[in-house]
Amino acid sequence: MFLTTAVATAQPRVDNVLVRMVPSGAQSLAGAHMDQIKTTDFYRKLIEQRKLSQVDRFAKETGFDPRRDVRELLFASTSTGGVLLARGTFPLHPQISDTKPMRHGKYTIQTSGASGFCILDTTLAVAGDLQSVKAALDEWTSGAHTGAQPLLARARAVDPQSQFWGVSAGFAGFLADNMPGAGRGIDFSKIFQGLEDTWFQASFAAGFQALVHGATATEPDAANLRDTMKGLIGFGRLSVPENQPEMLKLWDGIAVEQEGRTISIHADIPENLVDRLVRMLSASPAARLPLPK
Repeated sequence: MFLTTAVATAQPRVDNVLVRMVPSGAQSLAGAHMDQIKTTDFYRKLIEQRKLSQVDRFAKETGFDPRRDVRELLFASTSTGGVLLARGTFPLHPQISDTKPMRHGKYTIQTSGASGFCILDTTLAVAGDLQSVKAALDEWTSGAHTGAQPLLARARAVDPQSQFWGVSAGFAGFLADNMPGAGRGIDFSKIFQGLEDTWFQASFAAGFQALVHGATATEPDAANLRDTMKGLIGFGRLSVPENQPEMLKLWDGIAVEQEGRTISIHADIPENLVDRLVRMLSASPAARLPLPK
């Protein structure tokens, strides 16, 4: 199983520039070390399964492909939506159709409707709904740089070497919104809708290893959620076709533990089942990329 070392002083590794752009009052953070993730079989197979026409158009018009040119991503959810902060290699003056420039302080935001993006320099970019983008730019120029600290303090148990991680002060909306929906009667998103004060971590270096930790309002709620999760896992095992017995190992790699109000979900999927896991995850809702339409 993929276990963490709960060291009080540990927290996720975050680029020190990105962390200073998180708007004050952010409700959740999710970070991805894309330079590491992009080298894994899991990522390559997931990209092959997904048709991201919006990203394809963006890459064609700008010469910048987020799938290739981004080193690290940090997503912060806000009261108005969210903002995606990125470090990588960016063109300073991309020409994109159907966008309008908007000046905000010393920066120019390229807008489309209620969303926009801003390339601050050749290594730093931000995108999202306009209010969140403005808030991120204001946080960056203010010198305060405290928006991320309350959430990072909640994520001290996250392994600093995690390739993908997240933390939420409220309900686990990021996980619930980005997990596969109902398929063969199994709705994975329901697993996370009852959790709050969550953190998660994942690694794709050898197969897929992940840990999700959260709490419910009461201990009976936790017990009910544990039973629901175990029921979904059991249903998944029962739905494995007779001619695909190796799929049982995928379901056997998922375990649920409860202690009081807290729930932990462990996943350890071997590398030879990555293809099957990718096909399962590809049934999830399309990522809501904050790029102009």
